Amino acid sequence: MTPEFTILGRGRAGRALAAAWGPRAALLDHGARPEGLVLLAVPDRALERLAAEFPGRCVHLSGSLDLPGAPCAHPLTSFDGRARDWTGTPLAITGAVPDGLRRAFGDLGFVAFDLPAELKPLYHAAAVLSSGHAASLWLGAESLLRARGVALPGRGLLPLAEATLRNVAAHGAAGRTGPFVRGDEATIARDAEALPEPWRQIFLNLGRSLG
Repeated sequence: MTPEFTILGRGRAGRALAAAWGPRAALLDHGARPEGLVLLAVPDRALERLAAEFPGRCVHLSGSLDLPGAPCAHPLTSFDGRARDWTGTPLAITGAVPDGLRRAFGDLGFVAFDLPAELKPLYHAAAVLSSGHAASLWLGAESLLRARGVALPGRGLLPLAEATLRNVAAHGAAGRTGPFVRGDEATIARDAEALPEPWRQIFLNLGRSLG
């Protein structure tokens, strides 16, 4: 089977998508110069240069960067280099992504929606808050406990994280729990006092951010 397009870049996103698409897509290093449609799965810092080398026949994956003349298809997920079940995962489309590539993403379960270029920074900031920053919070919380000799057994904080996401997915804002939701100021003050800076301010600011 002749590949329908080429993925340029062997990072986690490129490898995961290539594994899922199989023979539909060729996976090459970012230094290659293939013919036909090219999906740029490379760091943002390399995008402008590479997009200029494939004028009118490339699509990139950057959720933050807008390149005039180079459309974008950004999967709202965290890749680990392996094919996964992406059913129901949003796919932000900015610009004229070829129909064949949109169908290829749809076949993997991604759900496309149109994202105006001027909203990409806000969209990406929201993605960072819910992914990278969320991971930093969980890892930081574990580190704070470990530094004081508290070693959680079993799966540690992960069951709490999973249960929280399930509750929010099922009930929205009503799925939040904890002292900030209850308005328990005594517990909030006691917990904050136990935290070093800057974690204390992070704890208080995030807790009060939704009112």
